[in-house]
Amino acid sequence: MSDTVIRVENLSKKYTLGHQKQESYTTLRDSIANSAKGLLKPFQRRKSQAVDPDFEEFWALNNVSFDIKQGDRFGIIGRNGAGKSTLLKILSRITEPTKGSIRIKGRVASLLEVGTGFHPELTGRENISLNGAILGMSKTDIDRKFDEIVAFAEVEKFLDTPVKRYSSGMYVRLAFAVAAHLEPEILIVDEVLAVGDVQFQKKCLGKMEEVGREGRTVLFVSHNMQAISTLTQKCILLAHGTTIFQGTTELAIEKYLQEDTPKSSIYHGTASDKKPKITRIELRTSLENNIQVNGETVEVYFEIHTPIKIRGACLSFQFVNSSQQPYLHIWTDDSERPMCREPGIFQVICKIPKLRLYMGNYTVNAYLAEPPGGELFESIEQVCPFEVVMYGVNREFGWKQGTCSYLEEFEWNVQKSVN
Repeated sequence: MSDTVIRVENLSKKYTLGHQKQESYTTLRDSIANSAKGLLKPFQRRKSQAVDPDFEEFWALNNVSFDIKQGDRFGIIGRNGAGKSTLLKILSRITEPTKGSIRIKGRVASLLEVGTGFHPELTGRENISLNGAILGMSKTDIDRKFDEIVAFAEVEKFLDTPVKRYSSGMYVRLAFAVAAHLEPEILIVDEVLAVGDVQFQKKCLGKMEEVGREGRTVLFVSHNMQAISTLTQKCILLAHGTTIFQGTTELAIEKYLQEDTPKSSIYHGTASDKKPKITRIELRTSLENNIQVNGETVEVYFEIHTPIKIRGACLSFQFVNSSQQPYLHIWTDDSERPMCREPGIFQVICKIPKLRLYMGNYTVNAYLAEPPGGELFESIEQVCPFEVVMYGVNREFGWKQGTCSYLEEFEWNVQKSVN
């Protein structure tokens, strides 16, 4: 395997699903008839290999293959039901594959769900020692890391309390601290970090980056594309149990975002016979499916229906995040570009040559009014959803979750003073 620490070849996992019968009760006659059918089944199977209608085969994984090298920070992404958690359970030796093989070189620490590997009756202190022993660490090594684990998890007051009394957040903090600090060669982390608060999630991502820089391997599953982009270098994209892409994180995220049916980037409004109304807003992003690359051109197109003569109009719009915080506000008024003074339909286009919003999800708010001090004709909020992404940059250094909200062009100039 040389420097390959995980090799997955033609991995498949089948489950048998049972379907509940519709009848709510069984009569004595039905019981006798079913018993008779049961006696005949062995003979019937010889004649016909009919599928039992009460059961169905479901392939959670189907012929998945990939290699992970030492020191890789590797992401697994996909929609719900794609097979991500099943794959991690097989890699963590929690369940066995139906077909295929996996080869792993090194100690593996997994964090797949709240309290994985913890004994509920043991205290936090005892579970730290137990997990270290399971990973093959000596008592000296465990003691050396003990204070660091406790400080990271922030559970000092509850260290000698049975973990069954912990909240889900405390469980996750301690479980992650144990998994990340007991020096496994391979760290496997599922979406379980979503249970923790925002500050703890940031701390966990920082720790996983540190683990990767130390030459250990990180396998990370998340629906948070910003976290995946920040943390991982390579990705596989799963859909319905099969691999549909394997390669760089940037391309994997692009295909993931384009895989789903996009929300409409076009807003349609209804015209009025009494006052001006916005009848169409169209966001023209740099990529399909409402994806905008940071630093590239975006256009916002407006169609305004004016049924009556007015003294002019002011049009403005904002790009806002999921919390409705505005990050960009652009406007134009009648004094700059006369519009809507006469009845008719007006097309207005705003072109932004280089959109420098930071990566994330955004929507558009739009406002149409008379010149300042006049009537507000219309207010439209949270339309034309889009996502800003970043490709081809060194994420390891400057592009991290929560770093900023907006970027600006800049130039650096360094000179050495002459003594």
